[in-house]
Amino acid sequence: MIERLADRFTRAVERLVAYALVLAVLVNFANVVARYGFHRPLLGADELQVLLMVWMTFLGVVVVTWRRMHLRMDLVAERLPAPARAWLRLAEALATAALGALVLGESCRYVAQMFAVGRRSDALGLPVWIPHAAVAIAFGLIALIAVYRLARRAARGPGT
Repeated sequence: MIERLADRFTRAVERLVAYALVLAVLVNFANVVARYGFHRPLLGADELQVLLMVWMTFLGVVVVTWRRMHLRMDLVAERLPAPARAWLRLAEALATAALGALVLGESCRYVAQMFAVGRRSDALGLPVWIPHAAVAIAFGLIALIAVYRLARRAARGPGT
């Protein structure tokens, strides 16, 4: 049940990232035409593209984490005996959960500070907590994925 729900969620996130990429390309194209065709660049176009890239990156890493598609250096790990590989994977999942929780906590504190002071971006005047929230959301979801996988592993028993 959780697997199907997470698969549907990641497909939706993947589509959202694709739409954001299309929007970023369109904004870039419009800005090039405005800048070189009319000598009037679009104010805030670069800032909007950066905002979109930040969200695309951090949402994309959630999809990659769920699908286990991270680039990894597993030349040594693949040559280990199965029990050692299992322990290595356990350590990896524990480290991922811990790091995700740490970054989530720090990011939430920073987002709360930016929200409290009302800081806005220079060109568009968008609240700066919005791009920073991408970090908190992504690492929170990564930690949740790692904890879910640890719980499944614990349910299967030792050595798995």
